Amino acid sequence: MKRFKENMDKIVTWGYVKGMRVKAGVADILAQKSGEGFVDTALKILISVVVGALLLAGLYTLFKNTILPTLTQKITSLFNYQG
Repeated sequence: MKRFKENMDKIVTWGYVKGMRVKAGVADILAQKSGEGFVDTALKILISVVVGALLLAGLYTLFKNTILPTLTQKITSLFNYQG
């Protein structure tokens, strides 16, 4: 019975110490004053959406006017081979 009590005391002590470490870590995280604001994040998202839309429009124009007609012509000539 004495050995059981000693083991339980060790487990309880370990749990208490672990809990205090977790509590100190959480308190440290909550006390930090650094970080990003909502405006910064929203601005980054807005800029990335605008740049992505411009890039997509440019690629669509390039494919529509330059690449697709040439590709269509080459595929048509490939299948209309009269050899």
